Amino acid sequence: MDRKEIIAHVDHTQLKAFATWEDIEKLCEEAMEYKTASICIPPCYVKRVRQKYGNRLKICTVVGFPLGYSVTEAKVEETRKALEDGADEIDMVINISDVKNGDYDKVTQEIISVKRECLNHILKVIVETCYLTEKEKIAMCHAVTDAGAEYIKTSTGFGTAGADMADISLFKEYIGDAVRIKAAGGIRTKEDMEAFLGAGCDRIGSSAAAEVMKEK
Repeated sequence: MDRKEIIAHVDHTQLKAFATWEDIEKLCEEAMEYKTASICIPPCYVKRVRQKYGNRLKICTVVGFPLGYSVTEAKVEETRKALEDGADEIDMVINISDVKNGDYDKVTQEIISVKRECLNHILKVIVETCYLTEKEKIAMCHAVTDAGAEYIKTSTGFGTAGADMADISLFKEYIGDAVRIKAAGGIRTKEDMEAFLGAGCDRIGSSAAAEVMKEK
């Protein structure tokens, strides 16, 4: 794949706790220049980006991020506000504590609640694979599928590890036909991006899109 093909699958990401408006503007300009799939930004910047850039780029933002243990009602309200402010896509973090308690149905119901708020907007569900056993990962494949979300996503990038190729293989085996895969966390080179896309991912979450496009 050439760089343009690869970057078209990247959610160009800036989610650092100390991200400034200057950082966000730079991200937006790069996204438009290189034609990334979207930008993924903190919720506090969604409205300002939409006001400045209009519909020139797709805005993705995060819900329950990065730890996932806020209550369902809070995640639903975060989602509602993000969409009201102009977000196109939502990346939500599951409640990992519920997973560890074996309460998989509760996780499914939470995803359903957030998806209901999303309506026709894309919902990506971050399962944070670094904290899960294989059994739990399989259960989350079923939860994301049963809840009707569009994507299962590997990682926040804030956990103990990021995307792993073995998890992509496992996802492919257990997700439903309508569910796509987003790999995120530690993916910074053209070779890594190409490998994950080749393995079956549809989206890549990365802050390195500009660096990849500038590589010689």
